[in-house]
Amino acid sequence: MLKRKKMSETDHLIEDHKDTEEIKIPVNDKRRFNDLGERVAEDPKPVNAEPVRSQKEVELETRLKAEVERREAAEAKLVGVQAKFDEAKSGLEKETAEMRARLMKTLEDRASQSKFNFLVTLLPVLDNLNLAVAASEADPSLDNLREGVRGTARSFEHALASVGVEPVLSTGTLFDPELHEAVDMVAVDAELDGKVVKEYSRGYRFGDRLLRPARVQVGKAMSQSAVE
Repeated sequence: MLKRKKMSETDHLIEDHKDTEEIKIPVNDKRRFNDLGERVAEDPKPVNAEPVRSQKEVELETRLKAEVERREAAEAKLVGVQAKFDEAKSGLEKETAEMRARLMKTLEDRASQSKFNFLVTLLPVLDNLNLAVAASEADPSLDNLREGVRGTARSFEHALASVGVEPVLSTGTLFDPELHEAVDMVAVDAELDGKVVKEYSRGYRFGDRLLRPARVQVGKAMSQSAVE
């Protein structure tokens, strides 16, 4: 025997009005249903995508943005300055190299010209030497040969002097180890002690530079006991 299901209040309401009018359920139900009577999920509540920022956060963000822009501008300016510096450096190096090349060429030209001038001054010396040899062949006397050699020596000294070569003074001067080379010593009176009494070979200097020292004999005063 089947048990009859107990009807609810809503079932009674439907049973009483199914033949008279459309069923209306005055239920305060906010749930949503589709045409098939299936429940539809409620729309999610809108979510605020952008959180509300405080005034301090806005100020910090503004300051950060300004700082970033300032730094980017400074970096761009630095790049420009570096490029100008590299360009100026390259130009200066090129100009310096060209100036150095011109200076070297000028010095080489001057040195070559100095050598040329010196050789020109030596030619008369050679002429005088050849004249002395020719004179000695024509007249074998020693006097003529001596004069010819003296003339040649004077010509050579003049040639040296024309390029700035000067002889070192020796005989009668105090011995100077910077200018003289002592070959030997000789006993002399007290007033000649330490002086050059004889020159074996003349010394020469070029400006402030010593070409070669004079080879000399130096006087040495004898002590009184040695004299006695």
